[in-house]
Amino acid sequence: MIVRVRFRGYTKMRFNGPVKVRFQPMKEVLLMKKIALVAMVFLAVAGAWSQTNIEFWHAMTGKNADTVQALADKFNASQKDFKVVPVYKGSYSDTMNAGIAAFRAGQAPHIIQVYEVGTATMMAAKGAVKPVYQLMAENNEKFDPKVYIPTITGYYSTSDGRMLSLPFNSSTSVMYYNKDAFKKAGLDPEKPPVTWPEFFEMAKKLKASGMEGGFSTNWISWIQLENFSAWHNLPFGTKNNGFDGLDTQLVFNNDTVIKHLQTIYDLSKEGVFIYGGRENKANPLFSSGRVGLHFESIGGYANFKNTCKFEFGVATLPYYPDVKGAPQNSIIGGASLWVFNNKPKADYKGVADFMAFISLPENQAFWHQSTGYLPITNAAYELTKSQGFYKTNPGPEVAIKQLLRAAPTGNSMGIRFGNFNIIREIEDQTWEDILAGKISVKDGINKMVQEGNKTLREFERLNK
Repeated sequence: MIVRVRFRGYTKMRFNGPVKVRFQPMKEVLLMKKIALVAMVFLAVAGAWSQTNIEFWHAMTGKNADTVQALADKFNASQKDFKVVPVYKGSYSDTMNAGIAAFRAGQAPHIIQVYEVGTATMMAAKGAVKPVYQLMAENNEKFDPKVYIPTITGYYSTSDGRMLSLPFNSSTSVMYYNKDAFKKAGLDPEKPPVTWPEFFEMAKKLKASGMEGGFSTNWISWIQLENFSAWHNLPFGTKNNGFDGLDTQLVFNNDTVIKHLQTIYDLSKEGVFIYGGRENKANPLFSSGRVGLHFESIGGYANFKNTCKFEFGVATLPYYPDVKGAPQNSIIGGASLWVFNNKPKADYKGVADFMAFISLPENQAFWHQSTGYLPITNAAYELTKSQGFYKTNPGPEVAIKQLLRAAPTGNSMGIRFGNFNIIREIEDQTWEDILAGKISVKDGINKMVQEGNKTLREFERLNK
């Protein structure tokens, strides 16, 4: 049998008997290359299709967002079955609200980053979340809560030590100071203020040296109310700051807090204190050199290193020496990773693998050293020390030592209130009303407590 075969662009041949094809040598090579290329593309696409995406919603920006992506990329490269996909969803509040709305719509991510004030709300969301301890057990992941730093994990655990969420970007508030500005104002750049009276005097000198202002602060609630109370061993609320029951009440309207905020308000009238906005909106005041002292999370360390054109230092929070028991220990901020329920069972294997991966000492050390956020395991802390990181970057260790300064008391173990994000909004708005002269400091703080307690009673009613 004679068969004529035509291939586009290739030599036509006659075949007699069994069909055999022979091409001109060069064109044969080109065809084989094309076939190989198509095969490679097909295999790559097929491999991608076989992966399960693990959606991870977060609130990180700048250098911290880059590090989140780097961790995800490293995990994705370590195995072929799962792909963690980080998605930025805005501020902490925006991310939490988006997650709640998405769950109600049946479109929740696998993992969501929730700031610490959302802990009680997430704990009360029965059926919406899968506790981390349960996730790890169901997927046969080695998981020992004892390897994590207790001061951090206690915030996210039940009373019997079962971890509900995985601490991720844990932080505490610290004091940043501009060493160059200190020199110009005649202050010793190696001796930051230790007490609040010293702090206020130095802030006045910085202002007098030609700076726009002396100091600023982020997070008026977290830093100047919550951490301030813990650092001075003062109760922020009853029931061990909400850890021991929903029937808790805010009680931070004491004389020490009133005196403290009154002093800050008075200095705002002199231009020594500059208000930069809610949450971390005041950071540009410090990084641009407009103020010489600033309160921010240690999680801002990496971004300051990238943006500040001057030498800066990190120091512990000031304290009032006349307050008995001060200084105590600071409390954590930042956020933890919560896992949403109602996902395909197979997906949770990838979620558990990722949780185990980011807890490894080398990955925790990388996260800590890249961002300034606290290491969540003792092994990561020890690894970082052994690598000599703190010799050239002392700031992050200042935060660790401050957090671990003393065994926590009922006043300094943390904060756990339902709908606390709403309470913080009340405090922010009231503080802005104080600065605007709409309400006195004392009446404003009393209003924060009264309105906050109404919010707590509503949360208690809905979650009994």
